[in-house]
Amino acid sequence: MAKRKRLTPAQPAYLAPGSAAPQAAAPETKAMFPLGVARHAPIARVAGETAAAAAVAELAEEIRAARDQGRLVQALPLAAVEAGYLVRDRLAADEGDMAALVESLRARGQQVPIEVVEIGPGRYGLISGWRRLTAIARLGAETGEERFATVLALLRRPEQAADAYLAMVEENEIRVGLSFYERARIVARAAERGVYADEAAALRGLFAAASRPKRSKIGSFLALYHALDGALRFPAAISERLGLALAKALDANPGLGRRLAERLRRAAPADPGAELALLSAALGKKQSLTGRSETVSTGSKVEVSGGDGRLVLSGPGVDAAFRARLEAWLATWHAGGQRAGGRAMGNGAG
Repeated sequence: MAKRKRLTPAQPAYLAPGSAAPQAAAPETKAMFPLGVARHAPIARVAGETAAAAAVAELAEEIRAARDQGRLVQALPLAAVEAGYLVRDRLAADEGDMAALVESLRARGQQVPIEVVEIGPGRYGLISGWRRLTAIARLGAETGEERFATVLALLRRPEQAADAYLAMVEENEIRVGLSFYERARIVARAAERGVYADEAAALRGLFAAASRPKRSKIGSFLALYHALDGALRFPAAISERLGLALAKALDANPGLGRRLAERLRRAAPADPGAELALLSAALGKKQSLTGRSETVSTGSKVEVSGGDGRLVLSGPGVDAAFRARLEAWLATWHAGGQRAGGRAMGNGAG
């Protein structure tokens, strides 16, 4: 029979007479772990802190990239945005449309951001969204509310100025549509500023998505811009048909542009209808706002234009003698002697 082996304690002194009982390990207390220090091994804590720092850095980089790429909407001070940074393609905003936009912004706030480019520390140039910027500025001046002191914007970084002009044109073409005169004007202005080598390059660059016939029509309207830009008051109202006819006439008669511009300045039309009638008279036509036209007779030295109950006689034949004959004819016609008056006018109309 095998002997049993006696087991001795690991620490015999604990069992010696008079020895104190071993003390249990003191329980962990909060005082042993200062606030904010996790109960983890040091290597685990360092790994956690590194991961958190990496996550924050990644988020910051993503925000920076979104801002640079124009994916981050920012609230910019209204005064920091320069509306005249680019030559605007739209000549004027329809007041009815603008009033509707103002009321929409008042009720719902800005829903669509504008597009800007950074042109200096804290300064931004407007690329697209002129109507929204203008409407918000009106509301800020009217109400004084803090929400209209800033504008929501996307920051763009065009590689070249041509990209900024293209973005502006595309935005307006999609949203509202430009008149042929406005299209021709921005082509000419972009070339004048050296954004493109010449007008042909500007036309191809800004309206690359347009059909060839449409680009050809825009090119024809360039003749109107060069001849009449400073004299026209309502150029956006010129219809496609009238504009093309005027361009053809200007090309055939080099002196027509100068004479027509002077006539426009003297007449100073108060509304689009009057200006269209004057332009049509230069072609021997009467133009309505609907774009329809009909031929009217004009004398070689007297041109007739007008609209809305008004008749305008102009030209070298309109002198003091002509006025006297006209007044006499009107008096005779009013008295019922239309036949006699007709003979009186027939002597001096040429």
